[in-house]
Amino acid sequence: MVARVRRFNRTVTQRVGVLQDNYLARERPLGQSRVLWEIGDGADIRALRSRLDLDSGYLSRILRSLESDGLVVVATNEADARIRTVRLTGAGRAERALLDDRADDLARDVLSPLDSRQQQRLVAAMAEVERLLVASSVHIDVCPPRHPHARAALRAYYTELAQRFEDGFDPGRGIPATAAELTLPAGLLLVATLHGEPVGCGGLMFHEDEPAHIKRMWVAPAVRGMGLGGRLLAELERHAAQHGVSTVRLETNRSLTEAIAMYRARGYREVPAFNDELYAHHWFEKDLS
Repeated sequence: MVARVRRFNRTVTQRVGVLQDNYLARERPLGQSRVLWEIGDGADIRALRSRLDLDSGYLSRILRSLESDGLVVVATNEADARIRTVRLTGAGRAERALLDDRADDLARDVLSPLDSRQQQRLVAAMAEVERLLVASSVHIDVCPPRHPHARAALRAYYTELAQRFEDGFDPGRGIPATAAELTLPAGLLLVATLHGEPVGCGGLMFHEDEPAHIKRMWVAPAVRGMGLGGRLLAELERHAAQHGVSTVRLETNRSLTEAIAMYRARGYREVPAFNDELYAHHWFEKDLS
């Protein structure tokens, strides 16, 4: 599989012109062209670095080169002096428009030798590859509940439940999962990130001589259908097993049909209610042994 991935990479880099000293017949490499395109109407440099997964020193060199060519202006954010921003100049906007046109021409050059059926197959395969590459770019790590990523993920989770539940959602009325309960040794919180932004979370609470309790399972709508929910669940189960837990439990609301289907598909069996969670309609359990 590794060999096939490498062969695919070689084919793609050659076909899209990455091996050339310049990209799209412009006097700059692909990295500069991509950054220029990503800046768009203006960008926070820190966010730009995260979005492109670039080393800060490398991005700084690219921006200095673009600035010396008169294509961008780097400045301090007026509202927050700690933030540096970059925007395109008039010449930068013209260069970006030209790059857009030439990128369209390159895409047409890829498609034109193929018949309509082959074109559809290629575009569909590209879409699938893109989704899987995005999925493989998601990182899952234990995160302190008070970390900004954890707080953002939990806020998004609460907001979505309030919209989807028939009677809304108030975390203060349900069974709690406090920061202390989601911090080792009492428990833990996993946060999934994509390009430095939180896109999912899942909590695990340990109870002495009782099954561990999974709480706060959430996946951002933008990355659903990529298997992230299953990855989070498997990682929570792995951590539970490492702590000597043989059984995990969770409860969920009937409106979360996708989650219910995932739990059943991953070996969770429905059991009688084991707590008095106000918002729960289904209770599940899984034997990890």
